[in-house]
Amino acid sequence: MSSSSHLFRGCGTALVTPFHADGSLDEAGIRRLVRFQIEEGIDFLVPGGTTGEAATLKPDEHLRLIATVVDEARRAGEKAGRRVPVLAGAGGNNTAAVVEFAQAVEKLGVDGILSVSPYYNKPTQEGLFQHFSAIARALQVPLVPYNVPGRTGSNMEPATILRLAEIGNVVAVKEASGNLGQMGAILARAPEDFAVLSGDDALTLPLLALGGHGLISVASNEIPGPMTELVRLALAGDFAAARCIHYRYLPLMDVNFIESNPIPVKAVLTRMGLCEEVYRLPLVPLSSGARARVEAVLQQVELATPAVRS
Repeated sequence: MSSSSHLFRGCGTALVTPFHADGSLDEAGIRRLVRFQIEEGIDFLVPGGTTGEAATLKPDEHLRLIATVVDEARRAGEKAGRRVPVLAGAGGNNTAAVVEFAQAVEKLGVDGILSVSPYYNKPTQEGLFQHFSAIARALQVPLVPYNVPGRTGSNMEPATILRLAEIGNVVAVKEASGNLGQMGAILARAPEDFAVLSGDDALTLPLLALGGHGLISVASNEIPGPMTELVRLALAGDFAAARCIHYRYLPLMDVNFIESNPIPVKAVLTRMGLCEEVYRLPLVPLSSGARARVEAVLQQVELATPAVRS
């Protein structure tokens, strides 16, 4: 693989965005979460995406979030003796606005840009190709398109992803279509230096068995060590050991989506002492029934004991 695509191989965390009780950015909480991730061995960090409630961040907040993650990743990475790349979210459904914002994010020193497929306006496959081509041409850093039809209302088909893979700085795709056949079709024909990353925790193991290259994870907010180890074992061909981790934590992977992401994962991180359970509307706290199910799973996977970090 090229050096740029190799940056985003392994397990990356789609970071939540900690807020204070008044709804403002919790910069200390952001730094605490980044340190926890790096101490636990995560391969790369992905701030400013869906799990980070990016849709409710003002542009200046979004930039401040990413700048904080970049700075803390550098500091904590130096302490850990390794470099932890930052793949920052910058997406939307107005191509010109996304280009402008992605360029502003690039200037913060990120290692790449993750950009979600345009939502609501449901472009054609040619429109999707032109959208991501325009973003890629405007950037010097690598671009990773994010295909998540369940949120965007349209699927980026394998042929479109493969066209994008021919663009020099489009180095990977985050695939959250839920369609393993589609993922296999991409892997069968993608250039050797193009990475296919799972966007679903529970589908990571089968994707890696097909030849995938890693994961952008929600569960690794809570269990970065085990999720990173799962991916590393599978990439090394030790699927028996990887399956043990997969099945142990599958209940957690599933319950993280009992209500809209990131509602459950943020509730869990609050129990762990890593952030406050504060969301921005239209997201609201867990319902009582969902909370009971989350608590039961935490007991099951032995993640109920708070792990407060300074």
